[in-house]
Amino acid sequence: MRFIPYGIIPPIVTPVTEEGKFNESMMRKVVNYLIAQGVHGLFPLGTTGEFYAFDHGEYRYILETVVDEVKGRVPVYGGATHITTREMLAQVKIAQETGVDALSVLTPMFTSQTQQELYGFYKAVSENTFLPIIIYNNRPKTNVTVTPETAARLAQLDNIVGIKDSTGDFTNTLEYIRLTKGMDFHVLLGKDTLIFAGLCCGACGAIASCANVAPRLLADIYDKFQAGDREGALEAQMRFFPLHAACNQGTFPQGIKEGMILQGMEVGKCFDPICELLPEEKQVLREALSELGLSVVK
Repeated sequence: MRFIPYGIIPPIVTPVTEEGKFNESMMRKVVNYLIAQGVHGLFPLGTTGEFYAFDHGEYRYILETVVDEVKGRVPVYGGATHITTREMLAQVKIAQETGVDALSVLTPMFTSQTQQELYGFYKAVSENTFLPIIIYNNRPKTNVTVTPETAARLAQLDNIVGIKDSTGDFTNTLEYIRLTKGMDFHVLLGKDTLIFAGLCCGACGAIASCANVAPRLLADIYDKFQAGDREGALEAQMRFFPLHAACNQGTFPQGIKEGMILQGMEVGKCFDPICELLPEEKQVLREALSELGLSVVK
C-alpha cells in the first residue's frame, strides 16, 4: 500500500547540551510530549532540527533515538540533505537503516540546479531506497525551487509520494495540487500560517515548525477541519498568528527553541553563530504563549 503523508508533522528541534552535544534524554521527552499533544508524525533533522550541524554518526544517532522512542505510534519522516547526489545517497542509506518510515529530501543548495538536474537528483534517490520520499522545496533558504511541472513529473515515480512547499507562495502550492490531481501525490504546507487555506484547497497537512511550541493548537487546525468543523479550524489558525510572529524573531530556529525553553523544555540554544533572542524579544514570545494559555515557567 502506498504511503500517505497527512496531518500536522513537527520538524522537531534537536535538543543539545550546553556543550553542544546531542541531548538524547531530552529528545525522548520532546518526542513523547509532541505525540501526547496529538501530532500526526515527527520529522527529525529538518531545517528546524539544524540538520547542517551534524556529521553522519550524529545523524544516525539522532534518527535511531527518535525511531526507538516513537515505537511506531506515528510515522517518522527522516530529513536527508546534501549538495551532491553521492553524499545524499550515503545519508539515505543511513536513514533507511535506522528504520524511519519515510524520507524528506531537501533540494541541494548552493549549486542552483536546472529542473532537469533536480529531476535526475530525485530520481537517483528514488532508485536507491524503498522508502517513501517527500520532496522538500524551500526556495527562501536554498535559492533552488522545484517547479510545479517538475513536481508533477517526479510524482510519476513509484516512491515519490508528496512535496513540502516552504516557499510561502500559495499560488505555487495550488499549482502543485492542480498539476498532480489524481496522481496519488500529496502536498504539505511548509508555511504554518497557510495550513487552513491549504486544507481547503486539497493539501494533506503541514510540516509546521511552530508545532514544536504549540502542538495541540496546530493539530486542532487539521483535526477540526477533518471533523467538518471548518469554523473551529479557521479559529485555531487565526489564534496562532501572534505566536507565529513571536517564534520568527531572531535567527531561525532560535525562536522555536526559545518557545520550548519558556515552557520548561531544556532543548538548548541553536549552534553558533546563532544567538539567543534579545530580552525584549523573549518577552514578546512569553506574552504570545500566555495569550494562548500555554504554561510559561521561565
